[in-house]
Amino acid sequence: MNDKIEKILRYALDILHIRLPETAIISVVQFVKFGLVGVTNTLLSYLINVAVLLILEPYGFSWDYIAGNLTAFFLSVLWSFYWNNKFVFTVEKGQKRNLGKALLKTYISYSLTGIILTNILSTIWIKLGVSKFVAPIINLVVSVPLNFIINKKWAFRTESK
Repeated sequence: MNDKIEKILRYALDILHIRLPETAIISVVQFVKFGLVGVTNTLLSYLINVAVLLILEPYGFSWDYIAGNLTAFFLSVLWSFYWNNKFVFTVEKGQKRNLGKALLKTYISYSLTGIILTNILSTIWIKLGVSKFVAPIINLVVSVPLNFIINKKWAFRTESK
């Protein structure tokens, strides 16, 4: 999969006559893979949220949506961590990663960008007259690249053995 993404990127860059340093190509490939993980993460999060709502529906809990959001958040971030660790930010030969520390950092980064930042940005957009249904889409333009950088440079940073 990694080779296919890289080949497609290199082909597109050749067609557009764009030359990038090798490190930039590696980062773009990582960003594409991060996006793919993000799409699956979003779908999983939604499905978990709906499942919790359906499970709790017969009980008439008024806080069912909170339980759905929290359960979806914790499980989808765990999913994202697993696949980002295996597929996006891989450990090269001669490097090591403390998985517990990386998992904690992943939860922190997703909390900052996925909860705090998006709520602040949504408030700003809505006060500026943007629809509350469009605001989350605009937030992705800021939160996805920022989350990628935080994960790459901080959460999944490797150390030499």
